[in-house]
Amino acid sequence: MNKRQAMIAAALTGMCFASTTMNANASVKAGKEKCYGVAKAGQNDCASATGTHSCAAQAKTDNAKDEWKYVAKGTCEKAGGTTVAKK
Repeated sequence: MNKRQAMIAAALTGMCFASTTMNANASVKAGKEKCYGVAKAGQNDCASATGTHSCAAQAKTDNAKDEWKYVAKGTCEKAGGTTVAKK
């Protein structure tokens, strides 16, 4: 990775973190919760619990236990997920 690519990656990561922080607050207010283990590949809402990546849409497999997606409160376990990250 050259210097330009590294700078672009850092900028994108920062933007993802900033937008996720704002979106996280809005989602919590809207009656949603993080649900681990239900996100499809490429459809996770942000960073993995294990730190393998730091942005949305980077999940490599369906239903990975360290990937999460916002769901309506009270529906996570019914969908086969958990509200606590399993590393």
